[in-house]
Amino acid sequence: MGGLTGTGPAERTADTQVDVAVVGAGIVGCLTARAVLSRLPGVSVAVVERDAVATGASRRSAGLHFPRGSSEPVRRMASFSERYYHALKQEDDRLPIRALDTTVLTATTRAHELAERYLPGTLHRTDRLPSGPAGRLRLPEGTGAWRVTGGQYADVAALTQRLAAQLRPAVRFYEGTRTVTIDSGPDHVALGLSSGATLTAAKVLLAPGPWLADPAWRTWTSGLGLRVKKVVALHVERQPRPTDGAIVFEDEDAFLLPVHHRGHWLFSYTCEQWDVPAEGTDHYLTPVELAEARSVLDRFAPDLVPLCTTGRVFCDAYSPDRVPVVGPVDDFQNVIFAGAANGSGYRLAPAIAADAARLLCPTTVPRSHP
Repeated sequence: MGGLTGTGPAERTADTQVDVAVVGAGIVGCLTARAVLSRLPGVSVAVVERDAVATGASRRSAGLHFPRGSSEPVRRMASFSERYYHALKQEDDRLPIRALDTTVLTATTRAHELAERYLPGTLHRTDRLPSGPAGRLRLPEGTGAWRVTGGQYADVAALTQRLAAQLRPAVRFYEGTRTVTIDSGPDHVALGLSSGATLTAAKVLLAPGPWLADPAWRTWTSGLGLRVKKVVALHVERQPRPTDGAIVFEDEDAFLLPVHHRGHWLFSYTCEQWDVPAEGTDHYLTPVELAEARSVLDRFAPDLVPLCTTGRVFCDAYSPDRVPVVGPVDDFQNVIFAGAANGSGYRLAPAIAADAARLLCPTTVPRSHP
């Protein structure tokens, strides 16, 4: 990084100065650390995480990836991420990424909209409708089906932990360590940690997920126009068959996903509870949320409704134009924010990380240590 010399964490046990510090050890943070090292091998990197690796939004992610984007920038990011995950799986077939047949259902009168949302060549009209986990789906009259190539899903928490394990020989992880203060200057950024130590870096990445209002950085994120929305999904207690695939209800912005590694299905629907605090979000289903999700599912698979009594609840950050935000937020352009993936953190994480790494690794940067 501009001539900086990096050393392994074993040689830096007492170091408080690095070239790049990443705040947040979810899928975006860990992939960004990986991207930084790929661009500049030998650079010194630290990852600071208030809890443990992949214990925030990444732990609760459905992990579904399909080649879709609400706009051209998001479609480009989805295409990049699809290629990235394919290459990652080829490098290590043991990674918890699984190819998945995916079928999209929409009203035939809205079929033209699919071509605008999905990547070219990925949609194929089919007369073979998918079977749900409890028999055939009940489709409203005038509904059409399209097979989608490129679908996959991952155990995002396990994948993030595997990536972190691969990074540890070259990256120092500060787990169970909260970033209390961030002091940005022209030549460096000082992170005050909950341990009492100070970590100094030439560049800092903020990948906080839905924790936008954290006191350490809320003065920066408050000006980005981001909002936090609750994300709710039901667990359908029915064992998926090995050949079962995902079913996307395009018009309802919902999907049924066979979560093979957990032994049940997941039904995700659009919950419209906005401006919820990440720190205080209740991680359990309420009667209102359960009723909302069941009412959507009942239109397509009424036999599944009695099987939905549990689920997962969290939240995510959303941007005004539904395009992830990656850019500097401080006066000196040394603190980079990356996030607001609009519920698609796993699906777009490689592209977000690549954009962040380019900003963190310019041709020259201030030296963070002698």
